[in-house]
Amino acid sequence: MSETDSTTRRRQRTVSWVVALSTIVLIFDGYDLVVYGTVLPTLLKDPSQLGAITPGQAGTLGSYALIGVLVGALAAGTFGDLIGRRRIMLINLAWFSIGMGATALTQSVTAFGIGRFFTGIGVGALVATVGPLVAEFADPGRRNRLNAIVYSGVPAGGVLAALLALVLDDLVGWRGLFWIGALPLVLVLPLAAVKLPESPKWLASRGEVERATELAERTGIELRAEPVRASGTARAGFPALASKELAWPTALLGLMSFAGLLLTYGLNTWLPQIMANNGFGKSDSLAFLLVLNVGAIVGGVLASLWADRVGAKRVVATTFVLAAATLVLLPLKLPLLVLLSAVAVAGTGTIGTQVLIYGLVSNYYPTRARAAGVAWCAGFGRIGGIVGPVVGGVLVGAGLGGTTAFYLFAGIAASAALVTLLVPRSHEEAADETPTAVPTAGSTHAV
Repeated sequence: MSETDSTTRRRQRTVSWVVALSTIVLIFDGYDLVVYGTVLPTLLKDPSQLGAITPGQAGTLGSYALIGVLVGALAAGTFGDLIGRRRIMLINLAWFSIGMGATALTQSVTAFGIGRFFTGIGVGALVATVGPLVAEFADPGRRNRLNAIVYSGVPAGGVLAALLALVLDDLVGWRGLFWIGALPLVLVLPLAAVKLPESPKWLASRGEVERATELAERTGIELRAEPVRASGTARAGFPALASKELAWPTALLGLMSFAGLLLTYGLNTWLPQIMANNGFGKSDSLAFLLVLNVGAIVGGVLASLWADRVGAKRVVATTFVLAAATLVLLPLKLPLLVLLSAVAVAGTGTIGTQVLIYGLVSNYYPTRARAAGVAWCAGFGRIGGIVGPVVGGVLVGAGLGGTTAFYLFAGIAASAALVTLLVPRSHEEAADETPTAVPTAGSTHAV
C-alpha cells in the first residue's frame, strides 16, 4: 500500500468517527429538546407527578431549556477556542447526560425547571461545538454535506422522541423517557473518549505545531496554514469576531441564524394547532409535523450536496426563498397530498436551512475564531427560537388565525434570503482556492 493510500485510509477512518459521534450526540440533543413536549400532557393532567402546573408555567418551563442552550452555546464559544473542541465535547456529553438523569429524579416544578436549564447548557455547548469539529476534519469538498448529516441529528432526535413517547410512555412513564436521554453517559462518552481526536488545526492555531503535525500524520488530516491578514491581528475567540474583518459578516450570520431558528421553533410549536384550526383532524395535524421534520432531514442533506458544488451561501438564500414560497401556500384549501408536499418543502426551507446555516458558519471563520463564530450564531439564533413560538402564540391567541402566522413567517424567510446574499466572501473560500504549506515550528503564519 502506498503512503498516499495509507494517509487516505487514516483520514477516512478519522472523519467517519468524528461524523458518527457528532451525529449521535446531536440525535440525543434533538431528543432532549422535543421530549419535554411529549411528556407535557402528562405533567399538566397529573399533579401527583410534580405538583399542579398551569399552561403558563408549562410555557415558562419549556423556555428554561432554551435559555440554558443560549448560555451553553456562548460558553462553548468562550472556551472552545481556548481549551479545544475535544474537551468541550467530552465535558458537555457528561453534563447533558447528568442533567437528563437529574431531571428524571425531580419531585417539584422548581427542581424540574432547574434540571431543564442545567441540561440545556450541555445541549447548547454541544450544538455549538460539533460544527467547528467537523469543519476542521472534513475535506473542503465535503464539508457542507457532512455538516448537514451531523446537524440533521437534531430533527432526527425529535422524531425519535415522538416515536419513543408513543411506544414507551405507558411502560416507563415520563421519568423513563428522561432516563433514556441520560444514556450517552454510559453508551457514547466512553467511546468518544477513545475515538474522538483533538483537532490538529486547533492545536496549530494555539502554536502547538509539533503536536499538531504529529496528530495530523496519525489521523491523515491535512494541515493548512491560514495567512495573517494585513493588519497582523491574531485575536482568537469572541474578540476576533469584533475585528474589522469579521464584525459585519458576524452580524449578518447571526441574523440568518435568528431567522432560521425562529422559523424552526415557530413551525414546530404551532403547525399542528394551526392546521387543526384550519379543519384538519388530530392525526392529520401531527402528520404535518412529522412530514415537516422528515422533509428537513432529507431536503437538508440533498441541499448540502448542492452547497458543496456551488457554495453554501447561494443554497441557503435559495432554500429561504423556497420556505417563503411554500409557507404562503399552507393556508390555502389545497388537497391533502399537495399540502403535505408543501410542508415537506417548507421543512427543507426552514429546519433544513438552519442545518445549512450551521455548515456555512462552521466553514466561514478561521480556526482561531471558529468555535466563537458558531457559538454566536447558535446563541443569538436561539433568541429567535424563543421568539418564534411566542409570535405564533400571540397571533393565534389574538384570533388572527394561522393565515397571518404563515404570511409573517414567509416574510421573515424572504428577508433572511436577502440578508444571506449580503454576507461577504469567506476567508475559508479564499484559502481553499490557494493551498498553502503546512506550518512548521518556526513559521510566522497564524493558523
